Amino acid sequence: MNPPLPAHTSVAIVEDHEALGKGLRRLVEGTPGCTCAGLFTNGEEALKAVPALQPDVILMDINLPGMSGIELTSRLKAHLPALHVIMVTVYRDHDRIFAALKAGACGYLLKRSTPAEVREAIHAVRAGGAPMSAEIARRVVEAFHQPSTPVTGLDDVKLSRRETEILEKIAQGLANKEIADRLGLSVETVRVHLKRIYEKLHVRSRTEAALKYRDTAGRPPVDPG
Repeated sequence: MNPPLPAHTSVAIVEDHEALGKGLRRLVEGTPGCTCAGLFTNGEEALKAVPALQPDVILMDINLPGMSGIELTSRLKAHLPALHVIMVTVYRDHDRIFAALKAGACGYLLKRSTPAEVREAIHAVRAGGAPMSAEIARRVVEAFHQPSTPVTGLDDVKLSRRETEILEKIAQGLANKEIADRLGLSVETVRVHLKRIYEKLHVRSRTEAALKYRDTAGRPPVDPG
């Protein structure tokens, strides 16, 4: 059983399929501790409304009419960096998965996910996790096993030893509380370090940070301080 959500978790939905959108709204409204901030059928409408609503979580379709869910995610994260975006989609290819994650999404579910899986994903992102359907997770692992060319342009990035330790734990998929427990820190201290890591790596989410860690072979320069 999932632990209770924080006192109030506001969830917005961006989905152009009417029946699925309404189904997700009923699911959210039927989840204790959750309210639906709004249901939007296109990216343009959501981009105008969501910043004022400031939801905690968005369930986001990738293939929207007009502006894609990936572009919308990137633009919303620029305004609301703390926003948790879970992609809900039929697409399973590597390129779309990583494009969504690089845009700032922190989770990725297939549209055939069960109501329980969607609820678990909402709980997970609020706890600092990065939920994915099992099939999506397998594809991410497959992509990680493929040879990759290290990304250049990070020569000037200097992480402290503590920041490097936390980044390693992020890449392992640990939530903030798990990182805090393993390193003997408070959750708030972990959050402060994460903010600095994001600033130094020029990323907007823990998933993006983990991907950049992987792309640099897990060896960012370490500042001895």
